[in-house]
Amino acid sequence: MLLLLFFCYNCCFYFSFIYFSLDSFCFIKSLSAEVESLKNPQNLGATTRLDELRDENTKLKYRLNILKRSLQEDLPVQDSKAMLNINQRLQQVFGGAITASYPELEDPPLAVTPSQQAKFADYQCNSAMSMAQMLKAKGTKVSPREIAEKIIKNLPENELIEKTEIAGPGFINVHLKRPFVSQLLSNLLVNGVQPPPLAKKKKVVVDFSSPNIAKEMHVGHLRSTIIGDSMCRLFEFLGYDVLRLNHVGDWGTQFGMLIAHLQDKFPNYLAVSPPISDLQAFYKESKKRFDNEEDFKKRAYQCVVRLQSKEPDFIKAWNMICDVSRKEFQRVYDCLDIKLIERGESYYQDMMTKVVKEFEERGFVELDEGRKIVFAQGQSLPLTVVKSDGGYTYDTSDLAALRNRLFDEKADIIIYVTDSGQGSHFQVVFAAAQMIGWYDPKVTRVEHAGFGVVLGEDKKKFKTRSGDTVRLMDLLDEGLKRSMDKLKDKERDKVLTPEELVKAQRSVAFGCIKYADLSHNRINDYVFSFDKMLDDRGNTAAYLLYAFTRIRSIARLANIDEAALRQAAESTEVRLDHEKEWKLGKCILRFPEILTKITDDLLLHTLCDFLYELATTFTEFYDCCYCVEKDRQTGEVVKVNMWRMLLCEATAAVMAKGFDILGLNPVSRM
Repeated sequence: MLLLLFFCYNCCFYFSFIYFSLDSFCFIKSLSAEVESLKNPQNLGATTRLDELRDENTKLKYRLNILKRSLQEDLPVQDSKAMLNINQRLQQVFGGAITASYPELEDPPLAVTPSQQAKFADYQCNSAMSMAQMLKAKGTKVSPREIAEKIIKNLPENELIEKTEIAGPGFINVHLKRPFVSQLLSNLLVNGVQPPPLAKKKKVVVDFSSPNIAKEMHVGHLRSTIIGDSMCRLFEFLGYDVLRLNHVGDWGTQFGMLIAHLQDKFPNYLAVSPPISDLQAFYKESKKRFDNEEDFKKRAYQCVVRLQSKEPDFIKAWNMICDVSRKEFQRVYDCLDIKLIERGESYYQDMMTKVVKEFEERGFVELDEGRKIVFAQGQSLPLTVVKSDGGYTYDTSDLAALRNRLFDEKADIIIYVTDSGQGSHFQVVFAAAQMIGWYDPKVTRVEHAGFGVVLGEDKKKFKTRSGDTVRLMDLLDEGLKRSMDKLKDKERDKVLTPEELVKAQRSVAFGCIKYADLSHNRINDYVFSFDKMLDDRGNTAAYLLYAFTRIRSIARLANIDEAALRQAAESTEVRLDHEKEWKLGKCILRFPEILTKITDDLLLHTLCDFLYELATTFTEFYDCCYCVEKDRQTGEVVKVNMWRMLLCEATAAVMAKGFDILGLNPVSRM
């Protein structure tokens, strides 16, 4: 009996802990009734029943302690300035009600989503149908509507739900309190766009871009560079410790032929820095000699050996070649505003021997025609960790890099942003790392974020007319030319100063290239088209950048400065009486939900879709609700509806932060 009472009170503490006491009333009421019932010995039944209850209590106490520890580790740190994730808050409320209604269900489904039909509700809880199936499997037949009714009955008092209704077979429609939404908007305006609370500041390593030294960056590197940078920006905004790594191809047999060609073409390279202006041409020359001249090929192999032995003259030659490439890469990174720390394959050379030794000592290495290979559990293809000539491979360097990121960097999350074609390779690398015990996927997240290829408008791989791969710098230069043509077509050169025009040109050119990539599901291929990406209609950067500039101009045209807006944010209620005001307010506040979803699936097109929805929702609002009223004859401002000006400001603030995460750089005038 005492054990049962102990369990009841523990349960009461547990649920109040999870839901911050909001649903304590429901649990205290139901558990008090159960305690009273247990005080009557007649209700205990036979002794065997009591023994069963004691066994069950022991198991539940064990699970309870585990859950308490887990909650203490993962509970978000509350911050009064942080934006509230309304969806998560509703999940807390409904989660408590579901558990109170059906405590016998283990891990009941919790499905809360924004309503697809705003006229019927703001959000929906769709858990009842799945719960009915779970109860049926346990031998209890209950209709989803009955379950929904019981959930609603057990909803605790809360700050955000105005009313609930049951629709269809058991959908629970949720209507939010307007004063609650208004207050959240006021908080946003006063505090700025702040990230939602973070449970734990984790270390995130993102491996992206990764061009090859001595080769031009081409359009194939575009997606990795843009997608990886945006992922980093997202995690950085959310408060994670982010390490941006550029795993360049700066080691291998190709450097033997490059150094041999350098020695022949610039014999005094050690004294005078060689004037290599076109490294791509230099690479092609050395490759042609390597394929056709046997003596040159032998010297190239000797150069590789001497480089790997780290002879000073050969290290200097290698550094010279790498520096030429780095300067070319940096031109691209400067255009796209990309920040990276270079850690190429050479960085991990000394670690590879230890990695191979570790796999050998664990008995995972097999010999295959002179090669050393590793078969990971559940994988049909092996990794080659040592070639027959004793050299290391990409497999070895990737294993060494992963080990370094897990043990030296102590990463909690590791993301590789490469094309989908490398997916099977990373699958084997990750499986080998798990097999040897480097990480537990339930604790550490190691993921390959693959992406499709860039296609031309003919739906074939994007190439030049001559069939060559498109150089990335040429592509960016073409973007600049076309964006200037677009601005001049709109006669912006007659309105903007020369300095403003150049800023607008770069903003549109590079913003459109980035957005065209990010607005597509990264898993799919996408067609590269300057005409489409520069179109200022539809879901494009051009449309969004122009929309943002127009929103920012509303306050300026009404002669309202930032100080006046800040003061109004602290003293003016954001009224949401008009249906378009209400729709816009709710849309603005979905921003934290969108970001949280992207951290789970790494699909950045969701943010692009949200920004487009926000811009079009704002247009609906602006067309129906006067923010500034002017005299029709004189054009003078006669009335400013300040609460609507605040909605304009909140929209612009969220759009600006969304642009920042996507790597877009809007300008004040366009």
